[in-house]
Amino acid sequence: MGSADGLKDDVLAPLRFIPLSYNHADSQASALRLVLTLNPNWEGPGNQIEFVRFTDGITNTLLKIINRKPGLTEEQIDNEAVLMRAYGNHTEILIDRERETRSHALLASRGLAPPLLARFQNGLLYRFIRGRPSTHTDLVRAPIWRGVARRLGQWHAVLPSRGNGAVHPPAKKMPFGHQVDMDLEHLPKEEVDFPVIRPRQPGPSMWTVLQKWVLALPTATEEQRTRRLDLQKELERVVSELDDGRGLGEDGLVFAHCDLLCANVIVLPSTDGPATTTNDDGSVTVHFIDYEYATPSPAAFDIANHFAEWGGYDCDYNMMPTRSVRRQFLTEYVKSYSHHRQIPESSQEEIINRLFEDVDRFRGIPGLYWGVWALIQAQISQIDFDYASYAEVRLGEYYAWRRETDGTRAPAGEEMPLRECRWAQEA
Repeated sequence: MGSADGLKDDVLAPLRFIPLSYNHADSQASALRLVLTLNPNWEGPGNQIEFVRFTDGITNTLLKIINRKPGLTEEQIDNEAVLMRAYGNHTEILIDRERETRSHALLASRGLAPPLLARFQNGLLYRFIRGRPSTHTDLVRAPIWRGVARRLGQWHAVLPSRGNGAVHPPAKKMPFGHQVDMDLEHLPKEEVDFPVIRPRQPGPSMWTVLQKWVLALPTATEEQRTRRLDLQKELERVVSELDDGRGLGEDGLVFAHCDLLCANVIVLPSTDGPATTTNDDGSVTVHFIDYEYATPSPAAFDIANHFAEWGGYDCDYNMMPTRSVRRQFLTEYVKSYSHHRQIPESSQEEIINRLFEDVDRFRGIPGLYWGVWALIQAQISQIDFDYASYAEVRLGEYYAWRRETDGTRAPAGEEMPLRECRWAQEA
């Protein structure tokens, strides 16, 4: 695969656009129209189209569309299958869909994502990856996390942190009077009543994404306005502390997935059957899917964010990786990163030590990131998920980390929170 040098000038082929929409209220009929427009040869005698709905995500509709023609094996059917992902209502507030499409295309050009087939009004059509989504209990198993560490090291090593994967599309209007993917340098002063952050590097990053989410928080009540201002102050503080260019990549940024929850880690099957592929050392091969939040980011954030997902949607902190497990994970990650960047083995131990410290510094940031995200989802989503409670749990992680790092845990004798306790555990 080689290093990331020279990837910035990649020219990505134009993607077909189908001027149709998926209708959640008329799911099968609208999905059928889309797939027949894409594959007109699927219409008529001898074709047997079936729909398989995936429900692992909590923001989008995901359908696998297959054509069960007579005489085809399951593998042949899967090789021609189409995945249709339709965006959740109002998720453009949180997700830059133009950038997502460019990111997917860039990843596909590197063999790190399934090929894109077409866009439609409110979603994407792309190829299916054979395999099974992980569960959060899978993530803590060594064969799985070794595979994740190696794949993530490859991602961070070979993808450009600047270029086609990070292009600004035109700004789009959002509810609450703000814009998605606005240029923070030229934000009208009347839009906000506080200064926006200024990350070290211009252009999109996980810092600017989080800033835009804070700007999108509702302000209808005094309580909402106060909370948004408090969260803005926290964002300013973490940017001043952590946006220091110390990490891997170009000026401390890599092209990161930023949403490595269990359902986005696909465990690949073996070539001779449905069983999981096991490598010589007992690890398994995985791929990552769903690139909605992919953006330049400190590598330590992407890794800390993945560790946070070991607890699943229920945030079971007993599942969090201990110090020894984190070091083993980072050892696998750095070996993979170094292989793809051609870094000598003699330098790897130093990188592991530094990254271990960086991931530790970033361990509270996923709570802030997804806490703000969930506050917005609580306002806009029609999905049956308690986003408001989830927001408080995730923000609680951030503030618990703050109290530990500031030494302000109170009152005297208060126990260390479980997440922090598990994180500090050696083995």
